[in-house]
Amino acid sequence: MKKVLFASTALIATASVAAADVRFSGYGRFGIGYQEDRTGSVANFTTTASGDIVRGTGTNANATVDTDNTILISRFRLNIDGVVETDGGVEFSARVRLQADENAGNGEANAAGLNGARFSVIYGGLRVDAGNVAGAFDNLANYYGNEPGLENFIGQYSGVNYSFLGYSSTGSGSNAVFFQYAVGDFAFGASYDQATVALGGVPEDADRWDISATYTFNNITAALAYGQTDAGSFGDDPDLLVFTLGGEWGDFSGTLFVGDEGDTPVNSAGEATDDTFYGLSAAYNVGSALTLTAAYGDGSADGDTRQYGIGAIYDLGGGASLRGGIGDTKVGSADSTIRADFGAQFNF
Repeated sequence: MKKVLFASTALIATASVAAADVRFSGYGRFGIGYQEDRTGSVANFTTTASGDIVRGTGTNANATVDTDNTILISRFRLNIDGVVETDGGVEFSARVRLQADENAGNGEANAAGLNGARFSVIYGGLRVDAGNVAGAFDNLANYYGNEPGLENFIGQYSGVNYSFLGYSSTGSGSNAVFFQYAVGDFAFGASYDQATVALGGVPEDADRWDISATYTFNNITAALAYGQTDAGSFGDDPDLLVFTLGGEWGDFSGTLFVGDEGDTPVNSAGEATDDTFYGLSAAYNVGSALTLTAAYGDGSADGDTRQYGIGAIYDLGGGASLRGGIGDTKVGSADSTIRADFGAQFNF
């Protein structure tokens, strides 16, 4: 009887495991990164009255100082997806992400950690996400374009200062909802993030919402998105309007990025960031293994961030590649800084 019971228990356990569809995916990257005038938070030591050198405490435990311009850069990302499909063809899934990066300020390693969960329901052209979601801008076709560098540190979107709803790889993210419906060459998206803050102990709405529309014709995709955040008593509602255009012509692909934002916070130097922004990016396949990339982004406001740079990707096969780039970043009236990187990436 015990043998029968054990056999039945083992069978049930096996059937349970077989029914579960758990998928793993992600990538790893590592290499060398250079950033001009790099600064970061490091351990701070002080000298006592007796001459001993000890670690500072409280607010003196760390200090922000100039650090090494060249550091070892790395990232490990593992997506864990649990998926089930009903008899009617409706897919239910949930994802968490495990990720570890270097500390970009001081070059030391950070521990890996899980982010907030995202839940999804997909049926035909309909998709609904809940939890730690990417909103309409984060999902917008060609928003990010081609980003040079192993770390993708240059982007056509550099002139954008509006804080839109985005997927968080290392944090809990916003507990929000994203909706998308695709039919034929059209796709429509929308997201809503319900939030509350306080001003002098009094609650204030800080809800965010955005909508998007995408149309693909032949080899070209056009997309438009608009979003707004409730500011309540803090002032006028910040908003963002973005238009993207992307296409492929043989070995060449390119994107165009333009838009306008209003009532965004000033930058750290007190310079305005509201106004029109613009950018473009391109990629060109040189032979079967080498791809060259380039991107440029800027805005017309005094405090906008300007970026431009070039990069290269060499395909090693099997999901592995060598990648690198060099670029320039300038925030408002501050001095520009050079950044570059080179290393390997492997997808799994």
